[in-house]
Amino acid sequence: MITLDHIAPDEDPLLVWAAQDMQPGSRAWALGDAAAVARHRVANRDRLAVRGNPGDLDRLLRRIRPEVSDLFPVGDEELIKATPGLAVVACFGWMDTTTPVPGAAADLVRVADDEVAAFLDAHHPHSFARPGWPGVPTWLGLRDDAGELQAVATDAWTTSRLGFISGVATRTDLRGRGLATRLCSALTNELLRGRERVALLVDHDNTAAVRTYERLGYAKRRIAAAKFAG
Repeated sequence: MITLDHIAPDEDPLLVWAAQDMQPGSRAWALGDAAAVARHRVANRDRLAVRGNPGDLDRLLRRIRPEVSDLFPVGDEELIKATPGLAVVACFGWMDTTTPVPGAAADLVRVADDEVAAFLDAHHPHSFARPGWPGVPTWLGLRDDAGELQAVATDAWTTSRLGFISGVATRTDLRGRGLATRLCSALTNELLRGRERVALLVDHDNTAAVRTYERLGYAKRRIAAAKFAG
């Protein structure tokens, strides 16, 4: 096994994020050019973040498979597709930035879990994060002058090195007015304080969200999740 020091943050932030500061329950391995980090219940999945070349990764996974067969490997889409023994189950985007958003300003407020749960049920029932889930401690939002909740997001699964945004949701009747942009701009800058980058996951077909994050300076990386075949 290896420690987080073996995984340079500028080399693969996906692995650094998956390691969750190597808190109890995190495990990591390296072989040749390949490395893997295992963590249960990060971004609502049991993940094995991987990097390297297909040959070295295949050898590494063969060695550790008895310990990680219940996890879902995740890494660059090309690597996952080229590694023997892995079967792709989903492709999506990892987006991140190291640069604050110029001129971002919003009065973010902390929102209680019960109010967030009701808001998500009404406006984003398939949210990737929910109040009370492991690693989802705090929800922030925007309110109008009357105190009505307009949009919410969470800094779930954030680490000391990398902030992570999830659960972004805007009230249905207010979409298209830039509320998600305001919310994510302010949250990006807040999470960058003392950290190297901020990241999030996004579906490829959610073009509106991808464009929003690109306007905020986020770059997209194609990644895939897989299961062990055979």
